[in-house]
Amino acid sequence: MTRQTKQQTTCPMDALLRLLMGPWTTQILWILRQRGPLRFGVLKREVSGISSRMLTERLRTLEAAQIVFREYYPSVPPEVTYGLTQRGLELREVLDALDALARNWRAKDEIGRESLSLEHNRLDALHPDLS
Repeated sequence: MTRQTKQQTTCPMDALLRLLMGPWTTQILWILRQRGPLRFGVLKREVSGISSRMLTERLRTLEAAQIVFREYYPSVPPEVTYGLTQRGLELREVLDALDALARNWRAKDEIGRESLSLEHNRLDALHPDLS
């Protein structure tokens, strides 16, 4: 048994976390969570900076994992819509919890940076020869 296989069998979250850690994945899921099903072009505009190729790759990976569905409508031009499957919708609570945690940490980090900056300014004023 390889090390990776052993890790996957001992940690049930491993495969899911690896999937979620893929480039752009959380942003794609977050947008689909917030906006609902979207056409490819709209989703591409929402995920600022992503290439069509990368978006297609990520969507295919998420579709293979049954987290995202793809609906094709034969029209001119063809219309393709992506949205969250039931499995993808089950991630709502996880995404919401991660969002709350990220916002909390960001706020604390900003307060910490401000406090650190104020402390450095105070020390610089008290000991200008150390600057």
